[in-house]
Amino acid sequence: MKGTRGDGGTANLFGDGLNGWRARYPDLVNCPVRGVLDRISGKWQTLLIVALSDGPRRFGELKRGLPDISQRMLTQSLRELQRDGLVARRVYPTTPPSVEYRLTDLGRSLIAPLAGLIRWAEERAEAIAAARQDFDAAA
Repeated sequence: MKGTRGDGGTANLFGDGLNGWRARYPDLVNCPVRGVLDRISGKWQTLLIVALSDGPRRFGELKRGLPDISQRMLTQSLRELQRDGLVARRVYPTTPPSVEYRLTDLGRSLIAPLAGLIRWAEERAEAIAAARQDFDAAA
């Protein structure tokens, strides 16, 4: 049964469990997964991936969908996702030029794991808020 070994079900997720993963990457500073997780766990990257999961979007559409992101940060976040091969940019030869962003196959492969994380967060949001409140009250 998942989680009965006290590992939170990680043996099912990682095949040989977190211990096997840690054995392969004992130096977490140089772990190749770290760079990927650092990128997709950014404040805006995850939201952009979710926004693009429904299909291509123009820059302005993305900006309107995330009104609290600055134009500079939106541009930077999209470029980082492009660099990682998760997002593709297409420029249409119009006046003024029209730019469209879409998820690549690699980016689309992130949707299912990301949906699982979003589900996990939704299911535990109240418990996390309560834990924060308890922590802050004790501080």
